[in-house]
Amino acid sequence: MNADRPLQLLGGLTAREFLRDYWQRKPLLVRQAITDFESPLSPDELAGLALEEEVESRIITSEGKNTWQLRRGPFVEDDFSTLPEQDWTLLVQAVDQFVPEVAELLEHFRFLPSWRIDDIMISYATPGGGVGPHYDNYDVFLLQGHGRRRWKIGQRCTSDSTLLENTEIKVLAEFEQSDEWVLEPGDMLYLPPQIAHDGIAEDECMTYSIGFRAPSAAEVLTHFTDFLAQFLPEEERYSDAGSTPVIDDPHKIQRDALDRLKSLISEHMNDERMMLAWFGQFMTEPRYPELISGETLEDDELTQTLSEGALLVRNPSARLAWCEMEGDLMLFASGQSRLLPGHLQELLKLICSADALHQENLGRWLQDETGQELVRELVRQGSLVFADE
Repeated sequence: MNADRPLQLLGGLTAREFLRDYWQRKPLLVRQAITDFESPLSPDELAGLALEEEVESRIITSEGKNTWQLRRGPFVEDDFSTLPEQDWTLLVQAVDQFVPEVAELLEHFRFLPSWRIDDIMISYATPGGGVGPHYDNYDVFLLQGHGRRRWKIGQRCTSDSTLLENTEIKVLAEFEQSDEWVLEPGDMLYLPPQIAHDGIAEDECMTYSIGFRAPSAAEVLTHFTDFLAQFLPEEERYSDAGSTPVIDDPHKIQRDALDRLKSLISEHMNDERMMLAWFGQFMTEPRYPELISGETLEDDELTQTLSEGALLVRNPSARLAWCEMEGDLMLFASGQSRLLPGHLQELLKLICSADALHQENLGRWLQDETGQELVRELVRQGSLVFADE
């Protein structure tokens, strides 16, 4: 895309200007980010999703000042009939994985890496509904889909910010308001990480939250070292060959011991090839791995099925990304990786970006043994699935 083209989604800013001046820095309010926006999902349809076993959902009810009750789904229809007329919110995660029309909204955000996008959560709230003043540790775009919601913006927070006690959700004990806006359908508010915010429904409303993955330093260190450990032989250990005799105190850990330990660790921690392989796998891990289910496919079945007009599409729960690595390529698919020759680069771009794969756009790749096997493996893994007729 053209990074210097003004985008309506960003209020006329270019992608370059937005990333330079706002991304992870300060909030941005955009009126009519999507003109004449109509929610592709109704409140009843959202509630219907919350009844499904595989869908992650919550209901948060305000029970007076500084008191909230949290209930987790799946729910049954009677759960909704017993709710009050106001002051409650239904939140449904990863709606983009279950409703294609919601997933299409992500096309507006292709100026950001697709592997950074987490999901689209949709909240439905009755008048007065909200989840209290809080902050997130990730970037989020809040697109108003139906009705009106009042957003109050506050201070930058940290893990040291005080939370209310005796609540089932994380609510800030102190909220220092700096701005306040009422959003209507098509309006959008971008919030960087750690900015306190409080959204309160003015009337019956729905808000689409496009959230982004941001692993913590603790997650990175824990998961990367676990990944590395799989490839290190048992005999590779701390060594002090060539050390000098102890002269003063044998109980003291000398500086040279720490230097040897740092050398042992940094040799592997600085392995960029291993780090990139881990990072790609980690960032493409599916939110719901149980929804990634492949099918048995014989060697000649792929080409035969495609020749009969079949379409392959990305499993809505799958995540795909690729990278270059010292002349080779690596494809990451739903937490797994595969090293591939450089001549497949255009095929990887096609697999990651195409709405559907078919005999026409796969073309010569079906004649390439490595390319054909790659597509076949993705079907067997479940990241690619045959579309329903």
